[in-house]
Amino acid sequence: MKAVEISQPGGPEVLKLVERPTPEPKAGEVLVKVSAAGINRPDVFQRKGHYPAPPGASDLPGLEVAGEIVGGDVGDTGLKVGDKVCALLAGGGYAEYCAIPAAQCLPVPKGLSDIEAAGLPETYFTVWSNVFDRGRLSAGESLLVHGGASGIGTTAVQLATALGHKVYATAGSDERARAVEGLGAVLGINYRSQDFVEEIKKATNGRGVDVVLDMVAGEYVNRNINCVADDGRIVIIALLGGAKATIDCSQILRRRVTVTGSTLRPRPVAFKAEIARALKQHVWPLLEQGKIRPVVHATFPLERASDAHAMMDAGEQIGKIVLTVS
Repeated sequence: MKAVEISQPGGPEVLKLVERPTPEPKAGEVLVKVSAAGINRPDVFQRKGHYPAPPGASDLPGLEVAGEIVGGDVGDTGLKVGDKVCALLAGGGYAEYCAIPAAQCLPVPKGLSDIEAAGLPETYFTVWSNVFDRGRLSAGESLLVHGGASGIGTTAVQLATALGHKVYATAGSDERARAVEGLGAVLGINYRSQDFVEEIKKATNGRGVDVVLDMVAGEYVNRNINCVADDGRIVIIALLGGAKATIDCSQILRRRVTVTGSTLRPRPVAFKAEIARALKQHVWPLLEQGKIRPVVHATFPLERASDAHAMMDAGEQIGKIVLTVS
């Protein structure tokens, strides 16, 4: 099969189209003929040499795909050979075929193309696990999403809005801030020209938000503490602003603030299967009813993965970048 591998750590140019053996699915895995693969920030970290694949996972980048089950062991998932699915995987998505735990596959939602469906798994698994499970966003509560115009951000904004929450989001330009408002955010904040702490305090009459989804970390952590409500939760899912922060622990004590975080890729199949079941029950109906929809910014053929990564590095996209596999 054709696949894209990381020839050495570096920039987008290190992504090379190669021939690889078609993977052999193990017990509990299905073989999927890939039609589209989503690109995510962890792929960029892996390309740069900062995020190696977990033990036993493919060394190829790619954490989400859509395509057709062509073989393997579907187990008790209710899926069958010939079904169109989208799936979360620990690596190997930039390829014509990949072997995936059947429990991490979900049917392509009715009304969505494979390209749209390929942008669902990594973002929706991540948002559900961190905003609703770990962050415990509950009825009547509000959410602040950093990086609101990213794949994760556009997902979090739409999903939390559809479930009745008031959502605020930061973005890197006025255009991107308006774009997240178009997806349902009550306020998009241009973090380059506005202080998001001041804007959140102003918008919430000084109360703050209940949950913050943070992919920046670094100096953002203390600022998040300053704009979260009493008993609020801050969930860190990436370290774009750095791994270290100086924080005011007195606020954590006095206002009962929780600072937590997680990574999804190394978690066991059983954990991801639970998220898949929750998504199928609570989120897939919203997708099929058109109440939420993946935002695809651009597509590139598999052999132009380096161009897709260059776009991701530039950070100007709104929504997902997707590779198409012929």
